[in-house]
Formats: sequence, C-alpha cells, structure tokens
Amino acid sequence: MLHSGMLGFILVVINVIVSYKGFTNQTFFNGYKFEVDAILKRKDYKRFISSGFLHINWLHLVFNMFSLYVFSDNVELVLGSGMFLLLYFVSLVGGNLLSLFVHRHHGNYSAVGASGAVSGIIFAAIALQPSIGIGLFVVYIPGWLYGIVFVAVSIYGIRSQKNNIGHEAHLGGALVGMLAAIAYWPQVLRYNYTAILLITIPAIIFIYLIITKPNLLLVDNLFVKNNLPYYTIDQKYNAEKKLEANTIDAILDKINRHGINSLSKREKELLENFSKQ
Repeated sequence: MLHSGMLGFILVVINVIVSYKGFTNQTFFNGYKFEVDAILKRKDYKRFISSGFLHINWLHLVFNMFSLYVFSDNVELVLGSGMFLLLYFVSLVGGNLLSLFVHRHHGNYSAVGASGAVSGIIFAAIALQPSIGIGLFVVYIPGWLYGIVFVAVSIYGIRSQKNNIGHEAHLGGALVGMLAAIAYWPQVLRYNYTAILLITIPAIIFIYLIITKPNLLLVDNLFVKNNLPYYTIDQKYNAEKKLEANTIDAILDKINRHGINSLSKREKELLENFSKQ
C-alpha cells in the first residue's frame, strides 16, 4: 500500500522522465503533444493524456512539478490514493477538452504541460482545506488568493497566446478538479463556500464568454500579435492537399524538362512519399 503523498511523487518522476525525453527528441515531442488537427482529423486521442507529461522547458516543468508536489499530499490524504489518481487524470482530460473547444478552428494549435492535472489538484486542495497555502521563503500565500491569481493569469494567457503552454487547460482542469472534489466531499460547501465562489464564479463567467463570444480571445496586445486565424478542419485539409498537389506538379514538370537527376534530395523525398500514399 502506498504511503500518503507517494502518488504525487511518482507522478513527478514520470513527468520528469517523459519531459526530458521530449526535450531531447523533437520527433517524440511532436508525436505526443496536444494538437488540434491530430485529434480532430487523425483521431489521435492519446494526446489528451500524453501531452500532460510533456513540457516546453525546464522552468515550465519545475513550476508544474513544484505545485503538484506541494498540494498533492493534502489531497491524497483527504480523498485517498484511488480518488486522487482519478482526479488527476479527469482534470488533465477536462482541461484539454476545454483547449480543444477553444481552439477547434485552429488546426495548427498545439500545447503541452501537466497544467490541467496540476490545476485540478491545486483547486481541489483549496476546496477541501481552506487554510491551505504555499510558503515561499518568508512569504506565505493563502490558497484562495493563489487560486484567484491563477484564474487571472490563465485568462490573460488564453488571450495573449504568447507560447504553447496550455493556459486553457489551467482553467478547465481547475474547475473540473474543484467540482470533482466537491462532488466527492460535498460538506466542504458548508465551511468553505466563500473561497470556492471567489474562484469558481470568474472562471465560469470566462468560460461562458468563450462559448458566446470567442472572438474576445483573438486580440492583439502590447506583447504579441495574435496569429491564429479561424478556419475549419476541412478547409485546412483542403489547403494542405492543394499545396501538396502544386508541389508535386512542380517536381514532375522539373523532371520533364531536366530529368530526374535534376531533383534535389528534398524533392526526391517528397516524390517518394507522395508515391507511397
């Protein structure tokens, strides 16, 4: 039987191993990251889970794993190992589902990170133990305040699109984790409703805005210009096929005029790949 907190430690170790593999192998990273086209067009549903064990760099990894380690012990102690593990993966998938909905028209959108799962654990801990917080050197941050700041940062991150960290997964995973913890332990609403409402209401309002006014997400700001145009999966697929056909036509025309030996190595690879399809 695992001791309390061991599951959190095991998840940290797995995240570090898989993330390091992604840091050193771009093919591995691309094959398992969250990507809209890969999920909607190729039905590669494993990415809902696998992307949660990849990170963009060491800072991203350390921040997520520190947060997981700090909050996991309390949640596992209250809910038990089985419910803790279920909460982790439900939050991970829930966060990625929100990302998929938000970016359903952005076929090339991709993201990585355990953010959804970690957020679920953090917000479950805030719901279950109102006195919980984080001590950083001489500064103590109450859990409820951390949650409010977390929601605000996630909302800004969704709108700014400054990197491929799954900011939507923060918000979706946080809500799923909190609601799951409350469903399992509903009595927390009697003594911790203030903190829960302070975190939940703005998150729900923002998700409502995502559903009713998605263009609010597509804004420019002082730091980055948004470059995610809306298009359907079919439009993206047709555009890719048209580009591929034009490229092959140009290669065949080159062969007709100058012979096959005139092709570059890249052109030969493209022609060979096309012939295999």
